[in-house]
Amino acid sequence: MAEGSVPDKAEGSIPDEEWERFLREAEAGTPGAPEEPSARARMVTRRLAEQTGPPAGWRTHTPARRRRGKGWYVLGLLVAIGVLVAVLLPGRVTGWWENGEPAADSAPSAAGTLLPDRPPPTEAAAGLPTVDDPFRGSPARLWSDGATGLGLPAARATGWMTKAEVARALDRSRAFLIASSLDPGVLRGERPAKAIAAVNPQQQDVQDYLATAFTAPTRENSPLLLFSRFDGTKVRLAGDVVKTRGLITYREGERGAVEVSTDVTYVYPLVRATPGSDEVARTIVRREVVMSWDDPAKVYIEPGTFSLVSYKVDSANGGCSTFTGYFTPEFSAERAVTDEGEGPESDPYDRSTPMDTRMRDADGVGCGKASRL
Repeated sequence: MAEGSVPDKAEGSIPDEEWERFLREAEAGTPGAPEEPSARARMVTRRLAEQTGPPAGWRTHTPARRRRGKGWYVLGLLVAIGVLVAVLLPGRVTGWWENGEPAADSAPSAAGTLLPDRPPPTEAAAGLPTVDDPFRGSPARLWSDGATGLGLPAARATGWMTKAEVARALDRSRAFLIASSLDPGVLRGERPAKAIAAVNPQQQDVQDYLATAFTAPTRENSPLLLFSRFDGTKVRLAGDVVKTRGLITYREGERGAVEVSTDVTYVYPLVRATPGSDEVARTIVRREVVMSWDDPAKVYIEPGTFSLVSYKVDSANGGCSTFTGYFTPEFSAERAVTDEGEGPESDPYDRSTPMDTRMRDADGVGCGKASRL
């Protein structure tokens, strides 16, 4: 019998008493009773079937297979139970999922198994952001605050690591994201010493990049590939909240390593550093970082550090043609006189497009345009 299917009495292999017991358990909601795959699971199955080549490493969700055979009575019963729950507990049902992603207040263990299937809708409270309401008019208004948006998957023994070691690697991966993209000092432009210390010092190409990124930044050697920094003499955060929505997964990588993939969007509200400034501009940064927690018996690595597999960034209103080592947001006066960009228009809040696709579409076309900030 296929996973996620219901027994088919017509197959003739199930005694009547077993079939009746199954119906009673399904009606009573017995834990472990088979469930019909959701519409989302069927959609993902179809999407993966249409893909050519293997899926990207961080997209490791395995959807349930579709049911086969009959059992329509049980299916109808389960649907009826679902409708009853929706009527009696509408808040619980609508709160489970939001815009194709886990709701902002859902448990961390439920967060981040798939990218959403569509962009988030326009926020109901339209209008310009203010210092008191810096996310006004933005979908991020409903997102999580800071580190709470970096939910971790459940740990399991993988590669050379035990379950406890995987859990520790996931915690350290999350700590790196916090130290590199949410730390208040780093956001003010300080050197991200804590985050840098987590990177394997034996990884020479990365160490060469880090050695030049902060002293002579270029497009290829920009610290913004890994770290979020603003020039504190020019801008500051509007309040103390950065909104986040993230996807963190892991798998067994090369030589038994535990490879942790992170895909997080950060929304930074900013005002000019000039005292009394109250115009709010937002910089939206989506960053994908893949970390490899290597087996020290097979790879030269310092204990407690990881090797970088890849790191990418896509930003909106963060500056495009200047490479100062800082994000440089524009406010209304600057946007009124500067070129909006030659590249295609895209929605910086849209997480339904994989990073590889988004960056490939924008490759070689210069600065793009944000459809909304």
